[in-house]
Amino acid sequence: MLRTLFLLASASLLFGCTALPDRGEVAEHLALTSAETDRLDTLLGPLEDRHAGNSGFRLVVHGPEALAIRVHSAALADRSIDVQTYIWHADLTGLYLANELLLAADRGVRVRLLLDDLDARNNNYGLAALDAHPNIHVRLFNPVASRDGSWSLAGAFLRDGRRLNRRMHNKVWIVDNRIALGGGRNLGNEYFGASDGANFADLELAMAGPIVRQASQSFDQFWNDEASYPIALLSPDAVTAQALQAIRETLAQAARSAPDTDYGALVTSDNAVARLLSGDWALDWTGEYRFVSDEPSKVRQKPSPGLSRVLAGLLAVLDSAEKSIRIVSPYFVPGQEGSERLVAHAQRLEGVSVLTNSLAANDVVAVHGGYARYRKRLLEEDVRLWELKPTISDNTERHIIPSSGASLHAKAASIDDSGLFVGSYNLDPRSTSLNTEQGIFVRNTDLAGSFNELFDEVVSSSQQAWEVSLESGRLQWDDGEATWDKEPDATLSRRFMAGLMRILPIESQL
Repeated sequence: MLRTLFLLASASLLFGCTALPDRGEVAEHLALTSAETDRLDTLLGPLEDRHAGNSGFRLVVHGPEALAIRVHSAALADRSIDVQTYIWHADLTGLYLANELLLAADRGVRVRLLLDDLDARNNNYGLAALDAHPNIHVRLFNPVASRDGSWSLAGAFLRDGRRLNRRMHNKVWIVDNRIALGGGRNLGNEYFGASDGANFADLELAMAGPIVRQASQSFDQFWNDEASYPIALLSPDAVTAQALQAIRETLAQAARSAPDTDYGALVTSDNAVARLLSGDWALDWTGEYRFVSDEPSKVRQKPSPGLSRVLAGLLAVLDSAEKSIRIVSPYFVPGQEGSERLVAHAQRLEGVSVLTNSLAANDVVAVHGGYARYRKRLLEEDVRLWELKPTISDNTERHIIPSSGASLHAKAASIDDSGLFVGSYNLDPRSTSLNTEQGIFVRNTDLAGSFNELFDEVVSSSQQAWEVSLESGRLQWDDGEATWDKEPDATLSRRFMAGLMRILPIESQL
């Protein structure tokens, strides 16, 4: 331990003097308005006119479909593509998407990429190379001054950890200000069901209509915020024509090889956007919708639950429930106040149900320790809890859960049979007070009904989830076929670490 502290302190001394450059006068960009003659305007404009004032939504569950919508919408772009994300991996799906954006930029489409820097720093030179294209603009949110090296990153956190602990967790994909995707899905193999190992079960909404312009307004606010730095300011020497040519060849090779994989063939054959326009890919239209995002300035203010606009919106809709609430949250740390709210809802409603990760499925053991603190209290007051299994066997297209090793990543809630929330917001202190988040609120019986069917299908399946209950004051896990009196499928080391995290005073960071 002393050696580790000494090394970290040394890193701080060696690299602590690195500071962010002066942001200066950075050009303000705004979403491009309708041109009426571009392809998506021509195709979606009449559809919007037929549903005047309403917005259309589709619940996107299946990973390949989520990727296909992005690929094919980018191919139809004539004006602009805006991408905001927390994570973008340089893997099969990540490179494939980057190539589609490069091809769009070659056609004259303006591409804006806004990434949280905690992950983007790992791909700094590839992103800088893309920024060399005259139609591609890359900005990094709340960046680290040093652009590579784990020691320099450790030193930066020791010197400036309070700032760097605050992250942008928002995720949107917007094409021509006409069609958008928003929810919990990052960009990478495990988020699209393409990983050979564990995959994340995720959810998002495909959207058309005025809701897309709301998403664009949020994107613009983050894009033009003082915390968003052009990558050319951070790595000016890496933004070169030579680097762009090199990454162009890398991306073209990735795109050529992708269709040769079973996964790539599945995606390229599923032209989800064409099916939407032909009427085969239905949207549910409603006049009750709202895109809500935290202010980007949240990361510069003293952490407080009152800063979360998404939480405020979610609490309001939960308070409006008259019959039932279903919640999906992979990182579920309700805290004392949140637990009491859920208990109060359970006492007045027919049912309050929560699906979260089991210890065996959770990719962040510390978060599970924070959740376990409140488990008994919730169960004592009839809040029903289910925990996702780490491996399940079913892979029908409509399932929320992938077929191989699985970890829950979706963040959603339904209110009765008509209200639905899908977003990036986890019910935990980090989403509430530290990170910026976003959410989409919709009132539509078909959408809510689809989500409720998915939820009920997962929690009723012995292959997908354990129900947690109290028997004589002790926790018990049951999948309908067997019962356990300790965290099932979790190793001793995982149970030890979760127990340790449960007693440490770190809940505000979870």
